[in-house]
Amino acid sequence: QVQVAESGGGLAQAGGSLRLSCAASGRPFGEYAMGWFRQAPGKEQEFVAAYRWRGDMLFYADSVEGRFTISRDNAKNMVTLEMNSLKPEDTGVYTCAAGYPAGTTRVKFSSEYLYWGQGTQVTVSS
Repeated sequence: QVQVAESGGGLAQAGGSLRLSCAASGRPFGEYAMGWFRQAPGKEQEFVAAYRWRGDMLFYADSVEGRFTISRDNAKNMVTLEMNSLKPEDTGVYTCAAGYPAGTTRVKFSSEYLYWGQGTQVTVSS
């Protein structure tokens, strides 16, 4: 069994920064990918960013590329999402997930992820 746990988040003003961390435990990473998804009130969950251990690859949604940075700590089986230049539309519940996406084109699909954290709130005020 794999456990995924997020930390970080909170409240920031527009233009500010926040950091989210996600740790996975219970199973070696190997071919893992770890992704961040978010859901704003009244909207569907959307992909934010992901790191894939195989190939050391990073993926970003167009809406956050250039503002958010995902990085990994192999020793800790952890990924961190640095969120800069935050906008009010970045507000939502951010959830970390781990899984084995079947190829790079599938990394952005939530259905490819098996293990999910509880989610953490990010609120950006204007």
